[in-house]
Amino acid sequence: MAVPGFTVGAFILLLYLSSVANYPNGKVTKSCHGMVPEHGHTPRTDPIHNISVSQMTFTSGDQIEVTLSGPEFKGFLLEARDAEALSGPPIGSFTLIDSQMSQVLTCEDIQGSAVSHTNPHKKTELKVYWNAPNSAPSHIQFLVTVVEKYKTYWVKIPGPVISQPNALPFTTPEGTLAPLSTLPPVSHLTKSFSASDCGNKKFCVRSPLNCDPEKDHACVFLSFTRDDQSVMVEMSGPSKGYLSFAFSHDQWMGDDDAYVCIHEGQTVNIQPSHLTGRSHPVMDSRDTLEDMAWRLEDDVMQCSFRRNITLPGVKNRFDLNTSYYIFLADGAADDGRIYKHSQQPLITYEKHDVTDYPKNIGGSRSLLLLKAHGALMFVAWMTTVSIGVIIARFFKPVWSKALFGESAWFQVHRMLMFITSVLTCLAFILPFIYRGGWSWRAGYHPSLGCIVMILAVLQPLLAAFRPPLHNQRRQMFNWTHWGMGTAARIIAVATMFLGMDLPGLTLPSPWKTYAMTGFVAWHVGTEIILEIHAYRLSRKVEILDDARIQIFQSFTEAEAEGHAFKKAVLAIYVCGNVTFLIIFLSAINHL
Repeated sequence: MAVPGFTVGAFILLLYLSSVANYPNGKVTKSCHGMVPEHGHTPRTDPIHNISVSQMTFTSGDQIEVTLSGPEFKGFLLEARDAEALSGPPIGSFTLIDSQMSQVLTCEDIQGSAVSHTNPHKKTELKVYWNAPNSAPSHIQFLVTVVEKYKTYWVKIPGPVISQPNALPFTTPEGTLAPLSTLPPVSHLTKSFSASDCGNKKFCVRSPLNCDPEKDHACVFLSFTRDDQSVMVEMSGPSKGYLSFAFSHDQWMGDDDAYVCIHEGQTVNIQPSHLTGRSHPVMDSRDTLEDMAWRLEDDVMQCSFRRNITLPGVKNRFDLNTSYYIFLADGAADDGRIYKHSQQPLITYEKHDVTDYPKNIGGSRSLLLLKAHGALMFVAWMTTVSIGVIIARFFKPVWSKALFGESAWFQVHRMLMFITSVLTCLAFILPFIYRGGWSWRAGYHPSLGCIVMILAVLQPLLAAFRPPLHNQRRQMFNWTHWGMGTAARIIAVATMFLGMDLPGLTLPSPWKTYAMTGFVAWHVGTEIILEIHAYRLSRKVEILDDARIQIFQSFTEAEAEGHAFKKAVLAIYVCGNVTFLIIFLSAINHL
């Protein structure tokens, strides 16, 4: 599969649909030949729309007005074909009358040989001109596919047959209309699926691991049971829209064998499909599925079907006796239309052959590289940098003794900031390795992350060239160092807020926002307490000329008291900081 610019993230069922071939803008060249929308539903057989023409005969170069009319519709695809070979290519070309409502398409390499809609707005009439070519067949018939709504459409509605003046009378060829395929029967499940045979008779994928759909409504469950040359598939999970799973050669979306269970009214439509890149799945024929059944109860959707392990000659269906990554996704659906999955798909950690020995496995909604990226950034910008800043700001007089040639506070500060820079650099490269480049679909998060990365590198470089203590440029350095560091911390927090909502690392809502807000409040509150304490200490100790010894003793006692308070506050702050960190790291680990 081709590596996209978006995440695992997306594995299946994207983009909005509302018309022919799922294209509201009418760019439906994929449907030119069969004129069948890729909606995965059975077309209606009782056409209610009509095609009329301005004349019944034509010669080369004639321009004939063609009118499509009827009850309100959203999309259409109109072609002219040889009436004696309707499966052949389109004939002639069209000229638009209203370019706001219609557009010409290039079908079968013939420019302007078809007309479609330009938007999903409702229409009741559409007029165009058909231009007769020089080498036209004797008889031409107009065909149109009309979409009223996503699952209500008519395919190849026959229009009038127009003929050249000297042509023999037209007779309808036998067998022109193909019989509608009979859909496999679908039954209703009478009881919930059970996980009791997982690892024994069933190959199961579950989240949380070891959950049972019979007892836990939040259980996401997928099982495969081999029966000779076929496999019985069961899928269950909380969803009011759709559930889906797919077999993939890698952990990226595209060129996958997918299966979708869509909630439609009071029923569930079970549909095989395939994916080509980061686009909406193309619905395929259900002829390959047997024993289809479904169940809806307590906002839990369950569906099952049987398919053969191998399907020779069937396009887009994978052989099941091969190892694949398995994706599980869910999302919203409306009137049979499916939308982008509501959360990152669950993906197995490695490839599996579902026809091999029964197993009981789990998966993750975030890949290891993205988990590591998030964890490293949390450690760096929640803990090490925060503690390092507080020590530099408030603990200079507390830890002023020399340690390896420098003040102890400075050594601790420098070590923590060095760790922050190293962790940031390591975390920074991981998304690029994962994506294979820049992620254009991640909003402002990557851009802000780059700014944080630049500041994290500049800060230690700037510190390496700091002027001596009493140098006239030292004050400028201090303000620059403080300003860059403060900006980096503020941008880093904003970047973490944005990153928590990205599909590759979607932490549970709404507690993630509360936890991050709590961390910010915890840190700011600690700084305020230490600032107030420092101010009160400076007011308490005043050097008076007439009592130097007494004042010196008071200063020493106050200083010792102030140091003890600062150490207590730091200890409490570190405990709280680490608690917030553990909360986020634990959440990442459970993705």
